[in-house]
Amino acid sequence: MDDARLRAVVVAAEAVLSAREDQMLTSEEWDGLRSAVAACREQRQGREESFAIDRAGRLVRSVAPARGTPYQHTCDPDVLTEVSHLAGELDGFTLEALVERTGFPSSQVATALAFLKERGIVTTEAKRNYAASDDAHLDAMTEYHALREEGEAAFDRE
Repeated sequence: MDDARLRAVVVAAEAVLSAREDQMLTSEEWDGLRSAVAACREQRQGREESFAIDRAGRLVRSVAPARGTPYQHTCDPDVLTEVSHLAGELDGFTLEALVERTGFPSSQVATALAFLKERGIVTTEAKRNYAASDDAHLDAMTEYHALREEGEAAFDRE
């Protein structure tokens, strides 16, 4: 969940708590709650993105844009490994710099970077990306294997 969505959820939760505490005595409180809920709904109506691991071990990024056709991109495990290593080594990097440095296809590098961002392993500040911890690679591999295990459990149920 990105920062904007998280903030909208927190604002809505705070409004609900405040309303319950104050027992919704004024129209301003109702309006505040209605606005917070609307902000959350607006966030959900945008682009939906999810990740999975396919049977071949590739990271799969599925995107359903607010408008247009849903699409998928994949990322080989070695690309994710290299990108996560570089994320930990470089101080303030861009997608373009990762593509140039690795020589991997940009769609695969973008998929790896999107996964690292979605899992909170990489943060973005002023259009530059930074590792959120001292070992981005370890964090990435932990998240990758957890996602793979979830997928294996789903495959087993089929």
